[in-house]
Amino acid sequence: MEMSEIKQQLATTAKRLADIRGSLDLDQKKARLSELEEQMASPTFWDNQEEAQKVIDEMKHLKDQIEVMAGLEEKLEECQLMMELMSEEGEDAGLQEELAKGVRSLSKEIDAFELALMLSEPYDRNSAILELHPGAGGTESQDWAEMLLRMYTRWAERNGYKVETLDYLPGEEAGVKSVTLLIKGVNAYGYLKAEKGVHRLVRISPFDASGRRHTSFVSCNVMPEIDNDVEIEVRADELKVDTYRSSGAGGQHVNTTDSAVRITHLPTGVVVTCQSERSQIKNREKAMKILKARLYERKLEEQQKELQALKGEQTEIGWGNQIRSYVFHPYSLVKDHRTQTEVGNVQAVMDGEINPFIEAYLRMMMNKKS
Repeated sequence: MEMSEIKQQLATTAKRLADIRGSLDLDQKKARLSELEEQMASPTFWDNQEEAQKVIDEMKHLKDQIEVMAGLEEKLEECQLMMELMSEEGEDAGLQEELAKGVRSLSKEIDAFELALMLSEPYDRNSAILELHPGAGGTESQDWAEMLLRMYTRWAERNGYKVETLDYLPGEEAGVKSVTLLIKGVNAYGYLKAEKGVHRLVRISPFDASGRRHTSFVSCNVMPEIDNDVEIEVRADELKVDTYRSSGAGGQHVNTTDSAVRITHLPTGVVVTCQSERSQIKNREKAMKILKARLYERKLEEQQKELQALKGEQTEIGWGNQIRSYVFHPYSLVKDHRTQTEVGNVQAVMDGEINPFIEAYLRMMMNKKS
């Protein structure tokens, strides 16, 4: 990189950082952090563990933003000092290369920080409930669902999220018939909402003795985990609760007690299941969280339909409307049909490297709003 290019990029980077600082209102965030720290010092802080955890999560979120901003400004200052040094002492090839690397690295870090700041929609900061449902095709599509399950689990682990399996129904020969995950951590829903839709696989089937190419589909549904203080009305007389013995992965307690829970919401017909805990009470609590998330999602969909009706728009929902295609044969490519983002390394994507798709989607949605 030429020196003139480095200067230009450094000036652009400094302006971006100044714009971010102007939008953050760090003084207000620091004041709020002080308030939360006072709450945490109270002797009754842990009396309500759920509320206490919310305070801790908010504190972590604020501290992260303040510390990341401070770290970025420190790196910018280092780059600017290096630039001044080179201006005073003359150009040095080694220093120039080091400065170019520093400016590129800083620019990438600002990209990631900007992306995190985009997550300002209601519930973006919540944990995510992610469901996978294979389309028609039996073992072939069920195997594809298991591949996606592994992909999302790997993505979560790479990004510091905890994964809890709430419900798991294995396939008869291979794969999974359905699976529900709770991906726990700040901004999990904000990122994973980009994955909602139909995912299409094209490959030579390992289950086809003739070695023919197959196309499979899996629907991915993503909902925010809804806190108890969110007003989603669920009346007890509108619920049908069934208990049964757990099946599939789960340890020694599986198939020994009727701990698994199935809840049917009679007015809407929504059915949720949970079998991740030994305790029927805990499974019921988790199933209620999934139910609330489903009902919240239905509420949003109804509002969206009303808006579309007013605008005279019609959106077809079907297997043909896949958001992304994963092609293993005759070539290697993963393409997102909404943003046109492409990655040639399919295996890396299947190992959880899906951030390029998530980032492109979030930027696209931000540009639509602006």
